[in-house]
Amino acid sequence: MKYLVMVQGTQADYAAMRGQASEHSPAWSEKDLQAMFSFMEAVNNDLAESGELVDAQGLVEPAQTRFVHAGKDGRPVISDGPYSETKELLAGYWVLDCESLDRVTEIAARVARCPAPDGAPDYPVVIRPIDDGGGDVCASGA
Repeated sequence: MKYLVMVQGTQADYAAMRGQASEHSPAWSEKDLQAMFSFMEAVNNDLAESGELVDAQGLVEPAQTRFVHAGKDGRPVISDGPYSETKELLAGYWVLDCESLDRVTEIAARVARCPAPDGAPDYPVVIRPIDDGGGDVCASGA
């Protein structure tokens, strides 16, 4: 079965990784960044070797986010991010093809141990099974 494994972050987290501390997160050093990148590379290499990795991507900061939704007149309403009312957004993901929920949970637990500086936020790693039943589901509920 395929699963989407997601990590979250905020605009403040991306700023912290660029060395800008905030009340939300301490500034990351070059050593902190290298530890995180090395850890993620090892996870990705292990998943590729096991044949479980379908795709993995880190996403750009929320400041480059664009939200699109239908307005009351049906025309698209487009807004650029980030948004102060938005707490966490998707920061990166893996699409994994694993034999069981237990196995993907084991992988998510490993991802949750990614190194970060003391005081950095601790977000859960979210697992969502991918519905490959072929159903045609529209985000608008239609």
